[in-house]
Amino acid sequence: MARPKKDNNKKSSVTVNKKAYRNFEIIDKYEAGMSLTGSEVKSLRAAAADLDGAYARIQGNECWLVGATIAQYEQSGIYNHEPTRKRKLLLHRREIAKIRVKLEQRGFTFVPLKIYFNDRGLAKTQIALVRGKRQYDKRQTLAERDQKRSLDRAMKKYR
Repeated sequence: MARPKKDNNKKSSVTVNKKAYRNFEIIDKYEAGMSLTGSEVKSLRAAAADLDGAYARIQGNECWLVGATIAQYEQSGIYNHEPTRKRKLLLHRREIAKIRVKLEQRGFTFVPLKIYFNDRGLAKTQIALVRGKRQYDKRQTLAERDQKRSLDRAMKKYR
C-alpha cells in the first residue's frame, strides 16, 4: 500500500538575513542549492546558522557563499566542518551568466536572504541581487510601514 502524500508545502526556514531586507532594495531573487557536508546539514536542521555579513560571489563559472556561519555539530566528533568556509551554490549556467552581467553594473550586490529546507528536505538558499538603500530610503520605508499599520488599526473598528 502506498503512503499518503503529505500536503504541507511550507518551507522550514533555518535562518533569515534581516539586515539585508532593511539595508538593501531587492531587485531579483534566486533559489540555489548548497553543496554541504553531513555535519553541516545536521547543524542546519538544529537551526545553528547565521547570515550576518554573508555575501555571494561569482568566480569563474561558479557561485560561492562567503561569510555564512554554520556552527559545528557537537556529535560529529573529529569529522566536523569549518564553520565559516566558502560553500558552493548550485545555480544553472544561464542564471550565473545573467547575474554576472548585472553585477558588473555599478551598485549591485549579491546577498543571501535566507537558508531553508524545501518540501523535499533539501537545503536551499534564497539569494538576491540587491542595491544599497540610502538613509532617506530607509526612513521612507519606515514611514510607509507606520502609515499602513495606522490604516489597518483604523479599519479594524469598521470590521
